[in-house]
Amino acid sequence: MADCDVTGLKTLPLDALHRELGGRMVPFAGYAMPVQYPSGVMAEHLWTRESAGLFDVSHMGQLTLEGEGAAQWLETIAPGDFLALAPGRMRYSLLLADDGGILDDLMVTSTGRYFYLVVNGATKQGDIAHMCARLPAGLVLTHLEHFALLALQGPKAVEVMLRLGVKPEGADIPTIEAMKFMTAGPYLWGDVRLGVSRSGYTGEDGYEISLPAGDARAFAEALLADPAVKPIGLGARDSLRLEAGLPLYGHDLTPEIEPVEAGLGFAVSKRRKAEGGFPGAERILKALADGPARKRVGLKLDGRQPAREGAELFSGGEKLGVVTSGGFAPSVGAPIAMGYVPAAFAAEGTALEIEVRGKRLGATVVPTPFHQKNYVR
Repeated sequence: MADCDVTGLKTLPLDALHRELGGRMVPFAGYAMPVQYPSGVMAEHLWTRESAGLFDVSHMGQLTLEGEGAAQWLETIAPGDFLALAPGRMRYSLLLADDGGILDDLMVTSTGRYFYLVVNGATKQGDIAHMCARLPAGLVLTHLEHFALLALQGPKAVEVMLRLGVKPEGADIPTIEAMKFMTAGPYLWGDVRLGVSRSGYTGEDGYEISLPAGDARAFAEALLADPAVKPIGLGARDSLRLEAGLPLYGHDLTPEIEPVEAGLGFAVSKRRKAEGGFPGAERILKALADGPARKRVGLKLDGRQPAREGAELFSGGEKLGVVTSGGFAPSVGAPIAMGYVPAAFAAEGTALEIEVRGKRLGATVVPTPFHQKNYVR
């Protein structure tokens, strides 16, 4: 990724710290964000897999939804079972267009008093407008603009949080090490209140931590003082999530793509499959019952040359689709990609070709994730 002019962009709460650490800043989702630090993308990727990496994801949209009937209303815009979402539990879900196309993917957490939502940075203003246009009287949607969001990812994340002294806020909240994947709760670092979830976007164990922007630098510096932790940029974040087979909105997910062809049918909860009542339900339930016409697949390329987004996929002379995400996978030691192909070409082991710079490269359909996920369940 080339150096670009980042003047006029929004700044993260940790902007000065990123620059002091040698972060190369690039435009992303309207913000100046670090794509890498001096050690480079490969080293940052492998460090996260082996130790603990600190990511600044404060560009993401953090929202709260409160009021009587909040769960019922969420079910009118997304296909999750939010009525059954217990306090301290979180769920991956999808914001759907009227025709069932994916407007965004998001995380929804129940606190017992309100719902906490995290949406993608590039789509947050559109998401907020979409929700506000449909919000009934009595519900309040709040954008937490003055909060930072950090992610500590990797096998040593739990011991780092323990050494830092992060403790549950209340006797009924599990300790940091007792948390399970996709759970969340209120925690304390000294007198700083943290919203902590055991979740992330790397395929590794780890945490996402929401805190007031004014406390973010002190907390980040305390994490980075631990020898197990290094700062990680957007480059490694992308290669890590690709190895984990996780889709990226705006690339692998768009309004033209519905959940089943994206491999996200699991986001339609069991009760919702029976009852419907979410946008595009007829289309999505038909795809679940009959199978989608095309599918998102994993691809492992022959040789060492990677294929990037937009590279065309072929079977012989037939063009099948395009790569939606691709690159070299440090933990796999080979180039990998994801893309959409007709269902007839989606079976594991199917041989395809990818055109890169006028040359056809061999590729094979493989299952995802490309690298084993290490969640604590």
